[in-house]
Amino acid sequence: MKLIYIIFIILPLTLFSQSKTIEERVQELLSKMTLEEKVGQMTQITLQVVSKKQGTKNQLHELDEKKLEEAIVKYNIGSILNVYDVAHSIEYWHEVITKIQDIATKKTRLGIPIIYGIDAIHGATYTKGSTLFPQSLAIASTFNKDIAERIGEITSLETRASGIPWNFYPVMDLGRQPLWPRLWETFGEDVYLAQQMGMAYIKGAQGDDISRPDKLATCLKHYVGYSFPFNGFDRTPAYMSERTLREYFLPPFEAGIKAGAKTIMVNSSEVDGIPGHANYHLLTEILRGELKFDGFVVSDWEDINRLHTRDRIASSLKEAVKIAVMAGVDMSMVPYDFSFYNNLIELVKEGSVPMWRIDEAVSRILKVKFELGLFENPYPSKELLQKFASDEHKQFNLKAAQESIILAKNEKNILPLRKNKKIFVTGPTANKLSVLNGGWTITWQGNEEELYPQEKNTILEAIRLKIGDQNVLYEEGCSFDKELNSNKAVQKAKQSDVIVLCLGEPAYCETPGNINDLTLPEAQLNYAMKMISTGKPVVLVLVEGRPRLITKIFDKVQGAIIAFLPGMEGGNAIADILFGEVNPSGKLPITYPKYPNAIVHYDYKPIESYDVNKYDPLLPFGFGLSYTKFSYSNIKINKTEITEDDELEVSIDVTNNGSMKGKEAVLMYITDVYGQVSRPNKQLKGFQKIELNPGETKTVKFQINKEHLSFIGLNNKRIVEPGEFIITIGELQKKFYLK
Repeated sequence: MKLIYIIFIILPLTLFSQSKTIEERVQELLSKMTLEEKVGQMTQITLQVVSKKQGTKNQLHELDEKKLEEAIVKYNIGSILNVYDVAHSIEYWHEVITKIQDIATKKTRLGIPIIYGIDAIHGATYTKGSTLFPQSLAIASTFNKDIAERIGEITSLETRASGIPWNFYPVMDLGRQPLWPRLWETFGEDVYLAQQMGMAYIKGAQGDDISRPDKLATCLKHYVGYSFPFNGFDRTPAYMSERTLREYFLPPFEAGIKAGAKTIMVNSSEVDGIPGHANYHLLTEILRGELKFDGFVVSDWEDINRLHTRDRIASSLKEAVKIAVMAGVDMSMVPYDFSFYNNLIELVKEGSVPMWRIDEAVSRILKVKFELGLFENPYPSKELLQKFASDEHKQFNLKAAQESIILAKNEKNILPLRKNKKIFVTGPTANKLSVLNGGWTITWQGNEEELYPQEKNTILEAIRLKIGDQNVLYEEGCSFDKELNSNKAVQKAKQSDVIVLCLGEPAYCETPGNINDLTLPEAQLNYAMKMISTGKPVVLVLVEGRPRLITKIFDKVQGAIIAFLPGMEGGNAIADILFGEVNPSGKLPITYPKYPNAIVHYDYKPIESYDVNKYDPLLPFGFGLSYTKFSYSNIKINKTEITEDDELEVSIDVTNNGSMKGKEAVLMYITDVYGQVSRPNKQLKGFQKIELNPGETKTVKFQINKEHLSFIGLNNKRIVEPGEFIITIGELQKKFYLK
């Protein structure tokens, strides 16, 4: 008789659970949760709620551990966000995140970690000493996807090094309303450009595995239509047809979803009378049903409550919660109290919100927490500290800033400036770091100049480093809205060879940045005229977050540089370009208007150029000069007729005919000549950034498929129509036909 021995090996339960799929782990955890624990996961509060002392420029932040424990243990909250208003040191972030996760994982019944979120929109903006890159509009000006991807990588590493795994970025709103104070947070006015830059950033930030210690979860915002307010003011209504929404404003979000973004933040305003947080059609039917988004949706700041207090579509806060949750919002950025938590529990218990909807929302939130690896390790990584704000990151930041700056005018080759000239530097943006960075920098508004790292260079300081103090004169001359010592400035201007006139905007963010007039303030324009009247050559340097109108002075200056918030290395980058150490290669990602009421985009419709109507900007989309001369030749296509399933190959030769090495963004446009819906004059459908030595020629190739030719047809569905198409690259064109 044979004896059979059966050996039982007892393994920890965690080993079994970790061998399961994330979906299985989510469902297993969900099955153990009470209603209160589930609703807590849907609740997000600001750090201010659990603080003894708020972090201000005059006061160090201090956690209130009793309030923190109450929030996590009693109210089961799933997420915390923000700082009060001042960036923390990376060491203090480690302390804060560690205390939060200690309570969440060790003092709650199920040990579910907190997901902490932050607006790290141009680097780890709320961590002192971080690498702060050009803002989005400036990134778009590079027309370089590799730059966007690398910024995503570095921002992810430095944010995760701070202990924060969730970034409220990228902004995929389309910047087609130049008055809007958040224009600089977008990738410009073009759909394709916004899609490509956003996807590249997400690829860099998330990689293939967001559980890696140097990766994080991105958040597309602000879904959808937020960026097109009729009156240009932040958080005011947008009016658009569903076709317009689908043709222009949804595609960047669709691209972000395809790139793997894990979360989405909702439009703070309303589209056609329906607030974003109440819009079931957009949040569920389109986002989930059509775009197949499977991450979670978070509200914007206090916006569920505002369905009652501001929008007046809900008669109470409780009804507002019901409307938002049933519309498709999974997590509420409450953010100041636990009203959402209490109201939602009541709504479920009385049957007004079904349990399946709670389970659906919580499953989505838990899934992202598992994907981030927070259940395995929710704590800050000490290993990443040595890579934080490294010299490598600083050097790449400088490169990004250099490529973002646009040479807009260079009459009689006034630029680059010679280093033996006497330079008068003046204007309100000449000697401030805040103006180079804009909002969401160290503080919300980014305007606390004294908090900026003094080792970084303003434009004035960078110029002094280039040519020596003895060759630089300086007087501020005017502030953003009034003249200061202009007579003294005129005297110094007359003593110089060249005037570098630095104008633009102060730092601002969101609603405080609202303006009534896109024209640059009169004080600055008048001051510019005083500088011009000295007879000295004037080089205008514009540092701004949107295209402030400069028509009055543009034809009177000899040179002009546009810098859309180039970041902490922006002063150095501008000086590099002024003195020819770097050849400028930025191009406009927006149309620069000539007049206040001449807001026409480059992809205008036929009727906008018919009869007396015309596209007549100060500077067109895609414009940007260089210190060398590029020529385009030999445009070719491999077919003149294609079917929907074919791919067309386009090639063109680009030659550097000048004497200086330079980079050129090669832009390919397509025109659909006839369509059942009026088709744009042209649309960007490809771009590549190349570098050429003097005399060098490179062949640039593009691929065109049916996606490039599609549009939203009469029935609001995306279609491809047979017909004639024109490819335009530079001044060259080729026609082909879709059968």
